[in-house]
Amino acid sequence: MTTRKNIRNEDDKSANNVLDKPSDTKLEIDPNTGLVENVFDDAIDVDKQLFKKNPRRVRALKDLWYDELQNALANSDGSEEAKREMIFMMIANNILDIILGCVPDETALEVSYALDNTIALSHVNKKYDCDLIEEERKAISIVKREDYDTDDDFSRALESIEDHWWSIGQPQLGMRSANDAIIEMLRKYELNE
Repeated sequence: MTTRKNIRNEDDKSANNVLDKPSDTKLEIDPNTGLVENVFDDAIDVDKQLFKKNPRRVRALKDLWYDELQNALANSDGSEEAKREMIFMMIANNILDIILGCVPDETALEVSYALDNTIALSHVNKKYDCDLIEEERKAISIVKREDYDTDDDFSRALESIEDHWWSIGQPQLGMRSANDAIIEMLRKYELNE
């Protein structure tokens, strides 16, 4: 469940319920209102929040879905392979529903497009047995800060080379561009509709 906190606008003193970044909290009682509130610690361990909590999340999801999945499996006809595929599809669908349902619609739309592109990129990497992100890093590593007068010039050069890299033929892809290969995968799985 996403953490919510009340934020007061100093001009109108009205409380707005907004999504906040997950962080460690402690409870405090507001002496003016008597309300119990979460106080958020701004020092957040991003690696812990994004990845190190995953074993705990897996345990929580198991407690949430395992019995339902077992019942579906027990009541399903078909081969063992079909049952395993059904379980995988149910789990993946439930996880995606949680991810895209836990943030505001605008953010969920951005996440969904990023997810679609990442899935397509992963399929390209698998099909061509490569790592396009690593190849792009190698290509832009030739750009050195000392070759540019300002940080802005350096940033523009990096961005230009990065954009160019994705649009030119890549040896790992049989001289197709990475963008074209990703678009092909988006079409194959109907992720661009």
